[in-house]
Amino acid sequence: MINDIKKDAESRMQKSLEALHGNLNKIRTGRAHSSILDSVTVDYYGSQVPLNQVANINTEDARTLSVVPWEQSMVPKIEKAIMTSDLGLNPSTAGNNIRVPMPMLTEETRKGYIKQARQEAEHARVAVRNVRRDANGDIKALLKAKEITEDEQHQAEDAIQKLTDKYIAEIDKTLESKEQDLMQV
Repeated sequence: MINDIKKDAESRMQKSLEALHGNLNKIRTGRAHSSILDSVTVDYYGSQVPLNQVANINTEDARTLSVVPWEQSMVPKIEKAIMTSDLGLNPSTAGNNIRVPMPMLTEETRKGYIKQARQEAEHARVAVRNVRRDANGDIKALLKAKEITEDEQHQAEDAIQKLTDKYIAEIDKTLESKEQDLMQV
């Protein structure tokens, strides 16, 4: 039973870390990468569809993305979807190819993105701590039901705490990496 609680806690902590990676990828740096457009959805025959399901997204160079729709009729819809997204990008169309240049980041913008990244990391830390709280609650319930001894409870809580420390250290490392990435000119 204790092993099941540990496995569940670890998988939930891993999911929190993966969610942090996904959220940090949405925060753009000065360089172009296709995951920036992951949050953009396009109206495709009446339903909202992620951009990567109606077009190929490639990086032309360090500062430009290239979006090539699979259907010519989708070009204006994709262009509008990129413009209306909250990413602050202005695409330009040349025939069937939509180029999305990445604007230079100002010092103020960089600091704002770092602040946003720190908030995302704090949300991930809170999620990991909530998993720890839930796991410790489950362990205490086992003790109360006299299914485990107090020694087993303390050992299990120590193991959960070590897991928590491991994932919080991983979150901090990920945040530090993202901050360095954002501060590069």
